[in-house]
Amino acid sequence: SDYRLKENVVSLTDGISRLKNLKPSRFNWKSVPGVTIDGFIAHEAQTVVPESVSGEKDQVADDSNVDTENGTPIYQKMDNSKIIPLLTAALQEAIAKIETLEAEVNALKGS
Repeated sequence: SDYRLKENVVSLTDGISRLKNLKPSRFNWKSVPGVTIDGFIAHEAQTVVPESVSGEKDQVADDSNVDTENGTPIYQKMDNSKIIPLLTAALQEAIAKIETLEAEVNALKGS
């Protein structure tokens, strides 16, 4: 992730409010019904971190040679690592707020 390959670099802001729009879920894959995991529903995460998801919601292949009503599903894929910058920004914002509140409490205690 070399800086020399990038341009127009700006700080990620508004991390907390964006993070609040993510909807983490617990679910199991249909192919593995006995194993429950934590994760995201791709199209929901796509509205918050578009680069984390590839594909389109409810996309199907044009199966003109297949006699199906809706075509073969083309599933969305998600790269959870693309959410890490947002998580980091939100945590940094939260830490800054905590530190400000701690300083205010300490100032009030000292009064």
